[in-house]
Amino acid sequence: MNASQRRREELAGFLKDRRARADRAAHGLPAVGRSRLRGLRREEVATLAGISVTWYTWLEQARDINPSRQVLDSLARLYRLTPVETTYLLSLGGHRDTIPAASEGMTPALQRLLDALDFPAFLLSADWTIIGWNVHYAQLYPRIQALDEEDRNLLWLVFTDAALRQMLPDWAEQSRGFVGSFRAETRGWLNPAGESGIVARVSAASPEFAAIWKERDVAGFGTRERLFNHPAKGLTRYEQHNLIPAEASDLTLLFYAPL
Repeated sequence: MNASQRRREELAGFLKDRRARADRAAHGLPAVGRSRLRGLRREEVATLAGISVTWYTWLEQARDINPSRQVLDSLARLYRLTPVETTYLLSLGGHRDTIPAASEGMTPALQRLLDALDFPAFLLSADWTIIGWNVHYAQLYPRIQALDEEDRNLLWLVFTDAALRQMLPDWAEQSRGFVGSFRAETRGWLNPAGESGIVARVSAASPEFAAIWKERDVAGFGTRERLFNHPAKGLTRYEQHNLIPAEASDLTLLFYAPL
């Protein structure tokens, strides 16, 4: 399956999921039967969004069609998507403003930047492989230096590394947030190295991840508070920040500023 087909399949699945979640009362529609308060029929979606029911059906069938931005914006309003979810929907429909070009990956300049930071910092590739880190991150998470290269993936580690799970006192909440953020980063899983690689690998190793992934939640990977059981300092609080290097827009620099 090529990238275009994967996008269409995910677009179909995402729309079906949001249609099933829709609150009927919020759209002035009665319950179905005696108790079904959520979920819209395709005909209802088409009427409310002002589009053809045939066209909407084709979208949910992953047909090889090109929905306009106007159609997708209308569906985003109907399903009351968040800004992050709307961006995700538009990207699935082929309306992503920019697609990051592949960079050289880790460079001496980027490593010098990591080393200059006086707090934990690391660099992620498009599929969330950790390709570089500084000494402060190694002190926070010592195992990073001993891992095989194929296991240095943030998504993989969050769901398969028992030591990392113990470091996160709010693992249940954080892990769900990671999955939603990873899904939002479509460049990470809509390419061959993503959906057929890391997502499949983590799904096979972690039933927890597989179940969360099927929920199709989307979340931003932004500034937030992070808690860690530091191996030397005990419980520590950080503020996570994410930056995109100007010369490597397919990479993400994450750092934890102490609070």
